[in-house]
Amino acid sequence: MKKKSTGQAAKAKREIEALSKMRDSEVDFSDIPRQDPNDPKWKNAVVGRFYRPIKQPVALRLDADVLVWLKSKGSGYQSRINQMLRQQMISEIKR
Repeated sequence: MKKKSTGQAAKAKREIEALSKMRDSEVDFSDIPRQDPNDPKWKNAVVGRFYRPIKQPVALRLDADVLVWLKSKGSGYQSRINQMLRQQMISEIKR
């Protein structure tokens, strides 16, 4: 993939900023075909499949028995901690 020139990058940045300030009702979707979510081609679609939040390393002190329990479930205990915290965060945000 070719690297954008500085002028192209600046133009793209300005366009993105302008679009981000627009209301949804101001966006022209007339050249985009409408998608039917019941169409069979979407049956295996997964929402957020390519979403990868930025990870930030932190030091976390846990009780020894909690850590043993997390590790007993197999590898990926840090991902499980993150998943548990995310579920808690989402449930609090919904309240």
